Amino acid sequence: MNIIITGASKGIGKAIAEVFASHGHTLYLCARSEVALYKTAEELQTKYPASTIKAKATDVTNANDRKVFAVWVLQNAKTIDVLVNNAGNFLPGSVHSESAGTLEEMMSVNLYSAYHLTRLFITEMMEQKSGHIFNMCSIASLHAYANGGSYSISKFALLGFSKNLREEMKPHGVKVTAVMPGATMSESWAGAEIDPKRIMEANDVAQMIYAASHLSPMAVVEDIVMRPQLGDL
Repeated sequence: MNIIITGASKGIGKAIAEVFASHGHTLYLCARSEVALYKTAEELQTKYPASTIKAKATDVTNANDRKVFAVWVLQNAKTIDVLVNNAGNFLPGSVHSESAGTLEEMMSVNLYSAYHLTRLFITEMMEQKSGHIFNMCSIASLHAYANGGSYSISKFALLGFSKNLREEMKPHGVKVTAVMPGATMSESWAGAEIDPKRIMEANDVAQMIYAASHLSPMAVVEDIVMRPQLGDL
């Protein structure tokens, strides 16, 4: 299968890439950091020689970058089997006090990038009458929490996009899954002193996505909701 993963150089994105690479799939990875991205691609290709790892540094918030990345993938991949819109960012804050421009930044990274990149691949998926889109939402997509601010707003919006797209794609054989993980060890939690028993591993999320991508054409997991066993942080 051909797998597209955004924000693939670290954290959950890298974990998703690894689980697909471990099963010998062809991966098309992107991230903003060229150094980190190509380091990840090299690591995965060395560790999993049966897979094919391709990478292209891309800022998915930039329209031209998105188009260049999509053209590159479509020129190389005969089918688009899985698209994981994982790229995202977290800026803590509150609506009444966060810096001007925070909402615009969160919407650009967490919603618009997924919306516009999906549009660049969706026609191909509709024509082939198959494919699976995973949108990396959040527990913050389900309920507001202190210091969530514009991040939570953007993740609510991404869930709304996912549900709308799911309805549109039903007759076309294209699956859509909203992934809503709770606290997961990634860059967002870097430096925080957290008991490992209180937070999920990135591989936990990756394994669920991989499993959902391998159901029969007659079944789809619409929502994946995951929390630490001991509850939200």
